[in-house]
Amino acid sequence: MPFAARGVGAIATQAWVNVNLGHHGLRLMRSGLSIGTAIEALLSEDEGRERRQVIGVGKTSVFGFTGSDCTSPKGHLVERDFAVAGNILSSEGVLESMVSTFKASKGDLGERLIRSLEAGDRAGGDSRGKMSAVLLISSEKPLLWHDLRVDMHDSPVEELRRIFDAVKVLQAELEDDGDGEVLRVRPPVD
Repeated sequence: MPFAARGVGAIATQAWVNVNLGHHGLRLMRSGLSIGTAIEALLSEDEGRERRQVIGVGKTSVFGFTGSDCTSPKGHLVERDFAVAGNILSSEGVLESMVSTFKASKGDLGERLIRSLEAGDRAGGDSRGKMSAVLLISSEKPLLWHDLRVDMHDSPVEELRRIFDAVKVLQAELEDDGDGEVLRVRPPVD
């Protein structure tokens, strides 16, 4: 489950999800703590810590934790400005595929994130099958495609890509006066 706050950071928690890691982690980061200090403080009080998986990106640092009781193959990879994590994966190569794709991808952050999810999916993804996919970006200038979610779908990453591409076209058709209010939509071309 993802959480993000503009100018603060982003946190994702999975395995045995603890939403407080996201909500309270962002709150602690707003008070000035680094992502690692914030999440470690919360995990130190969490009796279910070893069943949790959490990654996060802050203003100046990145953090990852995979509890020993998460189901294998499992793990997280942390780079200078991003992190990936997974558990119950089809193989350990899923995470490496996501990392290499993210590093090699060009374009805006949303495009790079979608490509990374697609790479993980192609590498086998979750060994149980797929059910959901999410894209959440916090931005000073929110766009329509910054908060997309697909649940209970046979091909959620493919569906997320389809929605992402369609919404980007719609976003391009909207004209904005700079404060987020839509002034008008260009008329369709015949």
